[in-house]
Amino acid sequence: MSRADQEAFGVYVHWPFCLSKCPYCDFNSHVRHAAIDEDRFARAFAAEIETMAARTGARTVTSIFLGGGTPSLMQPKTVGAILDAIGRHWQVASDAEVTLEANPTSVEATRFAGYRAAGVNRVSLGVQALDDASLKELGRLHSAREALDAVAIARKAFDRYSFDLIYARPGQTPAMWASELKRAIDEAAEHLSLYQLTIEEGTPFFGLHAAGKLRTPDEAAARALYDVTQEICAQLGLPAYEISNHARPGAECRHNLVYWRGQEYAGIGPGAHGRLDIDGVRHAIATEKRPESWLMRVEANGHGVVVDDDLSSEERADEFLLMGLRLAEGIDPRRYAALAGRRLDADRIASLREQGAIAVDSDGRLRVTQAGFPVLDAVVADLAA
Repeated sequence: MSRADQEAFGVYVHWPFCLSKCPYCDFNSHVRHAAIDEDRFARAFAAEIETMAARTGARTVTSIFLGGGTPSLMQPKTVGAILDAIGRHWQVASDAEVTLEANPTSVEATRFAGYRAAGVNRVSLGVQALDDASLKELGRLHSAREALDAVAIARKAFDRYSFDLIYARPGQTPAMWASELKRAIDEAAEHLSLYQLTIEEGTPFFGLHAAGKLRTPDEAAARALYDVTQEICAQLGLPAYEISNHARPGAECRHNLVYWRGQEYAGIGPGAHGRLDIDGVRHAIATEKRPESWLMRVEANGHGVVVDDDLSSEERADEFLLMGLRLAEGIDPRRYAALAGRRLDADRIASLREQGAIAVDSDGRLRVTQAGFPVLDAVVADLAA
């Protein structure tokens, strides 16, 4: 990792509103039938940015990510106001990556030129599936044709774009997924995020699954789908650089690398999380989740922070291990030792190497193998014990 990578600093901005709540989603997203007062929210975002920047001191922002929720429901002028506020209070690198998550509907795609003019230089499209039956089952409001049209518009508006797909869907076979994935790679210039469908507590899918009304692939079938994903993406030039993310070399999402490499980032907006080093201490920060409550807190206090915990050396090291081993590049065990004040257990490393779950490179970097990724949680737990 270069010195520039070590000094990366990200800003995450959370827009919490959606047109509808997808039945598999447990993110902090909210549906409002009344019009959203975007000007008021933009002022609140600017106020929280100012407060956060006062705490961090001088930083050079290397990446900005507007996530949600559905940020593409914002008017381009709102996005511009948020980016302007970031630029007023921090220095922004000339080559900063500025990503906006977008729904691939025709209405939202018409705003892409406006987002580009506002300063966005990369979009991430929530396509999720390339067939209409699956999209309906997933609660998505767009068709496969509409999604591909939006990808084409993104291709014209932005030099960099990505889209998401969900696999291990009910009834999906490896052959079906292979066909869909190859079609997706034909459309993807440089980056794909490919997530296995997970059943999260508190979602409509959780209730349907518990009642036996939603059948997802069993463990063996899900593993077969994962293996197909790795094989096809590697063959077609988009190898995994993180357990669920695939890119052509050099096209990785720089903002997400900030998280996985254990670097600093500020979280702005309702339910946003941040990790900041202040006076030599790593702070784990989170804001109020409910949009209207966050808004009132910011208007009263200049910020919506409700959690601000100092992480111990051990907690910071464990977080570094948990996030870093998601990456194909792995981690430098010396950084873990510097954070934790102790080395990783050599016997545990040897045992996991023998099992084929991890590898140790010639420069000492420790990484999870393709065989180890499907059992990543167990590998991390073993190393951290």
